[in-house]
Amino acid sequence: MKRLLKPVMTILAIAFLAAPALVHANEGPVVGQPAPDFAATDIKGTPVKLSDLKDKIVVLEWNNPECPFVIKHYDTKNMQGLQEEATGKGVVWISINSSAAGQQGNLTAETAQATLEKNGGKPSHYVLDASGEIGRLYQAKTTPHMFVINKDGVLAYAGAIDSDPSPRHEGVKTARNHVRSAIDALIAGQPVETATTQPYGCNVKYGTN
Repeated sequence: MKRLLKPVMTILAIAFLAAPALVHANEGPVVGQPAPDFAATDIKGTPVKLSDLKDKIVVLEWNNPECPFVIKHYDTKNMQGLQEEATGKGVVWISINSSAAGQQGNLTAETAQATLEKNGGKPSHYVLDASGEIGRLYQAKTTPHMFVINKDGVLAYAGAIDSDPSPRHEGVKTARNHVRSAIDALIAGQPVETATTQPYGCNVKYGTN
């Protein structure tokens, strides 16, 4: 009986020790840890690889142009203004659309370009992620869901764009913009004061696969 118990206890111990690592792996990116690398091609055919952007601050913005919360930030020019401000400071801004085929917000490269031209969007890159591969890698939950990555490739901020989780356009004026604060802190060589917040918006429209 003792001989049988030893292998069983060994297996249980190994499983117990492995469990935290498995749980951690499913939690998505962690602030203070390296941001998950990804490679894609934007709507203009330009390759985009996160690990090639070391020495640059990078912002990831999950986008669905039909989501009322996204519309709030684009109708008020809040998102475009922040994009222009950030890229003017050398930040690389990547907008990512993870809406699956047949889902709200799914775009072709042509319709995405037309949408950017219509709303005046100014990201460095706009990436279509209809497979949801990048979205799931980052566990992007809402549109918008924002991530700011420092020059060492470490995730410095994750969460909402600002402190007003409503679709009201007027809320933009008084909200604290967490993404701007994170960018400014990184540029100044300071720690990001608010490094994580609860993202708000529409659910990312992933496919069933």
